[in-house]
Amino acid sequence: MKILIIENEVYLAQSIATKLGELGHVCEMCTSTRDAIKSTNYDVVLLSTNINGQDFNPVIETFKKSIIILMVSYISNDTVSKPLSAGAKDYILKPFMIEELIRKINHYQDYEKLKKRNEAYEKYLAHSFATISHDTDYENVELPLFISSSFQKYADAFAFNHANKKNLPIHFITLTDPKAMNQINALPQNSIVYIIDYQILKKSDRAAFFEVISNKQAIVASSDKIEDIDFKVIEIKSDNNIFDQGEILPIEDYVKFIVLNYQSKFPDTELSKKLGISRKSLWEKRKKYDIIKKK
Repeated sequence: MKILIIENEVYLAQSIATKLGELGHVCEMCTSTRDAIKSTNYDVVLLSTNINGQDFNPVIETFKKSIIILMVSYISNDTVSKPLSAGAKDYILKPFMIEELIRKINHYQDYEKLKKRNEAYEKYLAHSFATISHDTDYENVELPLFISSSFQKYADAFAFNHANKKNLPIHFITLTDPKAMNQINALPQNSIVYIIDYQILKKSDRAAFFEVISNKQAIVASSDKIEDIDFKVIEIKSDNNIFDQGEILPIEDYVKFIVLNYQSKFPDTELSKKLGISRKSLWEKRKKYDIIKKK
């Protein structure tokens, strides 16, 4: 990582830079906030709040995308509370062990990675489920709940939307995993557990499974119809019933489904290419199936 050390005690700054450098980090030093804000390309900024007469807000604003850790000799509103409110991530009290500073740096680096990864996952899920709508009051759904749907994506959308509405973490488990039962058992009560592939569970194992999920906030999905259980079951069908027939589709039905559901996402040239037909054939399919392309 590239680290900027803002510290007027030159010996201390050099000592920190040397120890971090031994661990493979690239460190630069400066003794004033005015010099610090000349460049912004740093992963971590170590900011000493002992520099008299310096305004720390421009530094924090300049490096708001970096991990800013305050190095303080005493704790007060000016040295800790205000800089943290302005955007600094954490503080460490002088004198400190370099191992503790490295622990904080690694902690926030991991946090930023997870934050970016989570944002990417949320965008992907929102995009993936954009065309799926459920007439469901997610706030009042009682769990455990079983979902029967031949279209896996519909059950996925239900589970993730419910967890989002309840503002709870969600754990994903497939019953194809031989350790699934132990994983479910170990989960905390204040989280949603989304379990798929119920259809593969042997009848002899179902009683034990029901006991494990009875006190969990569980959503269980199956691609088969669910019957003769004591839990609430809902069936979710796709907007186009061709995927709910549980059989191999005729080519014409498949083409009709693709045109209906993807003509708003792709231009005709790309859609016809994906289907392996000409644009003229695509136009003929619309005419045959009485499909109107929305402008």
